[in-house]
Amino acid sequence: MDFEACFIDGKWVSTAARLEVLSPWSGEVVGEVCLAGPGEWEAAISAAERAAVTLRKMSSQERREMLEALVAGVKACQAELAQTIVAEGGKPITYARGEVSRGVMTLSLAAEEAARLGGEVLPLDLTRATAGRWGITRRFPVGPVLGITPFNFPFNLVAHKVAPALAAGNPIIIKPSSACPLTALKLAEVWDQAGLPAGGLQVLPSTSRLAEAAVADDRLKVLSFTGSAAVGWDLKGKAGKKRVILELGGNAACIIDAGADLAYAARRAAIGAFAHAGQVCIAVQRLLVHREIYESFQAIFLQTIEAKIPAGDPAREETVIGPMIDAQAAARVRQWVQEAKSGGATLVAGNPGAGNLIPAMVLTGVTREMKVWNQEVFGPVVVLTPFDDFAQALALANDSDYGLQAGVFTPNLAHMWQAFETLEVGGVIINDAPVFRLDHMPYGGTKASGLGREGVRYAMEELTDLRLLALKV
Repeated sequence: MDFEACFIDGKWVSTAARLEVLSPWSGEVVGEVCLAGPGEWEAAISAAERAAVTLRKMSSQERREMLEALVAGVKACQAELAQTIVAEGGKPITYARGEVSRGVMTLSLAAEEAARLGGEVLPLDLTRATAGRWGITRRFPVGPVLGITPFNFPFNLVAHKVAPALAAGNPIIIKPSSACPLTALKLAEVWDQAGLPAGGLQVLPSTSRLAEAAVADDRLKVLSFTGSAAVGWDLKGKAGKKRVILELGGNAACIIDAGADLAYAARRAAIGAFAHAGQVCIAVQRLLVHREIYESFQAIFLQTIEAKIPAGDPAREETVIGPMIDAQAAARVRQWVQEAKSGGATLVAGNPGAGNLIPAMVLTGVTREMKVWNQEVFGPVVVLTPFDDFAQALALANDSDYGLQAGVFTPNLAHMWQAFETLEVGGVIINDAPVFRLDHMPYGGTKASGLGREGVRYAMEELTDLRLLALKV
């Protein structure tokens, strides 16, 4: 069997400690990776410090060319990357291809932004005493970045760490998900084959314990973490003085207002709830429907699920719901649904499934004390709840410790604006599900959902220091 080595300082480094990567669908071993130990982490951090000097000195054009080379390499192996995502993550192939295409866009946006990273000229002659003074601002790279990425988007969420870091002139170390490390290592292969600067991008599969030690290392200047809220906030407490960017979980609400196009809303909400088995942090979890249209919408929504949301083999083109990432995740989802049923909720669609595969499940009669309402299910489960007026819908949506994105289907312009002003989230998506995201958007949450923003240009601001030059003529 071939072993995927760690990529450190432009070299492939093998170690004795190894991890088998299992298919969530078949349970078969689809790869094996070497795990970085303390020595490998020390070598990588030292290499990142050296690379920081190299990247800081690069011109805007050189940074753009570096990212363009990465884009070209990724485009040449898009099909292989998509198949890797299916194999190790169980993501349905249609969505895996979409993820790789989005990753190309993320890297391409960064190449463009590398040439646009600038500053401004400020008048400082605002008083008689400061006549003849001008200010110039410029952004400088903050230094080596540690990116920790999850399993559910093993390429594009890696790209969202790598692309803005490089565009801003920072080297980055990626600690990929232990469930899906192969895709990140494929990106390292592209970097290596393109002959890009040693230490600029490094990929270290590793135990969480050693990654936590790196989080506390002051030589790394930024922690950029995507994953669960519990882990993210814990890591923030261990990060010391370094800058921290957290893109964490959610239990997104989607409001269906009176007058909305019910068939369209049902289609978009179904995809938004169940694509990739709901293992998306902005997936629809709480579906809030105006009481006037509640029964009609429920009927259309359930018909849509039956006709348009098949569950099964992720290699099939028509599959929407593939397997949960592992047996533990599947067991947790089943347990939460059973707890809700025991508490009085009704399962109006779906069943617990078998193994790692759970078909679309819809619950009604849920109360705010149930986990399926107040925590992140991160599985193919949605709850349907009626509301009487739009203000109540907004209050129900805000009844959450999370605040990542929310969706609102409404023809009412006043309600659109009211939602924008009232919803406690990082993004309000009008006439689509909250799962909508383009990769140049500012993306991040409030409350337990995170800290800072991704989206290439916005992340570059987080990854640079603003410096002022005050001139006296």
